[in-house]
Amino acid sequence: MSTAATAAAGNYLSTPTLDAESSNLLQTISSHGGYAYVRMSTLAASGDFRAAEAAREMAWEQLHSGPWHSVLPAWRDAYSMACLHVAKFHYRNDEFKESLRVLDLGLIMGGVLLKKDLESAIEIVTAKSREKESEGFAKGPKCKFVEEGDEFDKEEVLRALPEKSLSSKIVVKKSGLSLEGFLREHFLSGSPVIIGDCMAHWPARTKWNDMDYLKRVAGDRTVPVEVGKNYLCQEWKQELITFSEFLEKIQSNDSAVPTYLAQHQLFDQINELRKDICIPDYCCAGGGELRSLNAWFGPAGTVTPLHHDPHHNILAQVVGKKYVRLYTSSLSEELYPYNETMLCNSSQVDLDNIDDGQFPKVHDLEFLDCILEEGEMLYIPPKWWHYVRSLTISFSVSFWWSNSESPDAS
Repeated sequence: MSTAATAAAGNYLSTPTLDAESSNLLQTISSHGGYAYVRMSTLAASGDFRAAEAAREMAWEQLHSGPWHSVLPAWRDAYSMACLHVAKFHYRNDEFKESLRVLDLGLIMGGVLLKKDLESAIEIVTAKSREKESEGFAKGPKCKFVEEGDEFDKEEVLRALPEKSLSSKIVVKKSGLSLEGFLREHFLSGSPVIIGDCMAHWPARTKWNDMDYLKRVAGDRTVPVEVGKNYLCQEWKQELITFSEFLEKIQSNDSAVPTYLAQHQLFDQINELRKDICIPDYCCAGGGELRSLNAWFGPAGTVTPLHHDPHHNILAQVVGKKYVRLYTSSLSEELYPYNETMLCNSSQVDLDNIDDGQFPKVHDLEFLDCILEEGEMLYIPPKWWHYVRSLTISFSVSFWWSNSESPDAS
């Protein structure tokens, strides 16, 4: 019997990496002055729940003591360790939702050292939790986010979009584009394209439009979400909530304060959702490698402001519709990027409310745009500026990949 199977059959969570690395990690933490954490963690390993929670709080404070990139990797691993200790207590008491919440926090905020232990524990706790819930589960009618044949008022949509939208050059659309054709006609020339008829085989195309399915697979998992208009606004913030809570917020349709699951590596966190999608063959173009696989899920009206990314990007629209506007990379100076290092890939221009006095030339700049429909993919070349707005409840996946010789491959 495997270690995971043995653990699932009993009332404990197996943590082989933690058991092997605990001593070395605590020694490293001590060398950085974390004596109180070491004391609490040692007590936690002996069965003291309060000490486990105290150790987690201490590590959490270290994670928020300055900019994320300046946090010592050992403190991230220390947070994972404390999360595993706390999760074990909840699991023993059949508190599966609490156990999952803490394990997810360890996965999202912790380091890489104990990632396998966290993932193995999540698999075990999830199985136990579903076993318990299935006893009283009654399947009802499917609740869809977006109904087929929903009326789409183009005039109403245009009123919500930036000025001049859908009145100029529309992104070219090709159905069933071959990899050779993509490479020759778009990848090498660096020109955007919408690719149709390439996602019909994805299980996500039907499953992700079913709220009950997403609740069943991911409802108790904790995810990071953005709250507010977008990341350039002062009132914008981030929160950690369960996926079920997030789905409820989407359904409430509070457009004044939208909640957006944006650029999150959801598929590394929840393997069952990863199985619902496929990496497009187009991502092999250039002989590079996949750099990032991210989820974008939110209500109508969510906006990603004008910015550019360093890698090749395929944006796959699984549920709903999005408006996308694109400016060539050669227009960078005319789009007034921020001077701050953290925002240098974002434009100061708010396309929804352009300041003519400050940015007088923006209105005359050429752009491409489109409405990206369900089941379509959009190729965005590196450094192309893009603005994105959800027109309905929308669930998208972005695939970033680099050239084999790309200087940005780091």
